[in-house]
Amino acid sequence: MSRLGQRDTEPELIVRSILHRKGLRFRVQTRPVASINSKADIVFRPSKVSVYVDGCFWHFCPEHGTIPASNSDFWEKKLTGNRERDQRVTRELSEQGWLVLRFWEHEDPIIAAETIGRAVHDRRAGLATEGGRLVERERTS
Repeated sequence: MSRLGQRDTEPELIVRSILHRKGLRFRVQTRPVASINSKADIVFRPSKVSVYVDGCFWHFCPEHGTIPASNSDFWEKKLTGNRERDQRVTRELSEQGWLVLRFWEHEDPIIAAETIGRAVHDRRAGLATEGGRLVERERTS
């Protein structure tokens, strides 16, 4: 299992390709916040949108996640720990003003990309700069 890729998985590549064709530019496999030890699959820094495309096995998908029969105690602890870490990272990023979007590898990449694109657009529309810093704009409606 050590040979399994941690980045550039097929679902990630498809979503990134769709986003790029829509004209969106982003960072890949980078930490949204330096103090949080987690690299997001796709990061839109100015909009503060962080995207994770989680694999069903490693992130213990409720639909498809399984625990191997061999060494099951180890795997249950490992996979449950991964899920708890994901929840902690999502909470910590959210507390710092980031929108965290998580998708399972089995989800439709077109729908995922549309959701991401809409979120980035909405965040950009609600943000303005003052002295080089992003601030919330007053909403008129």
